[in-house]
Amino acid sequence: YSPVIGACAKSGQWQQALGLLAMMQAEHLAPDVITFSSVMSACEKGLKWQQALGLLVVMVAAAVLPNIITYNTAISACEKDAQWQQAIALFFAIQQGKLAPDFITYSGAVSACEKAGQW
Repeated sequence: YSPVIGACAKSGQWQQALGLLAMMQAEHLAPDVITFSSVMSACEKGLKWQQALGLLVVMVAAAVLPNIITYNTAISACEKDAQWQQAIALFFAIQQGKLAPDFITYSGAVSACEKAGQW
């Protein structure tokens, strides 16, 4: 499933990526952080920030810990729709999760604020 989900992510086919994730779970296959991040990337490219954030909840419920790439993808999804409050909340969640923000994290959070006129 992962290679196909990766292809969906590259082309922004978020509905297909979410469908494949659901198929994996229905077949009792455990998606890993890379699979979740790829599905989230498809949602980000499809301008579906709510779905991207929802995947974070699903990940935690499945005992899959998000990494910095996962959080950066979620912040980028929020940034694309000027959801600055969500982006900032994710920024702080990164630090609470004992992860170190990187350049992409800062850039995405600042860009979300700028797009929303909060900078």
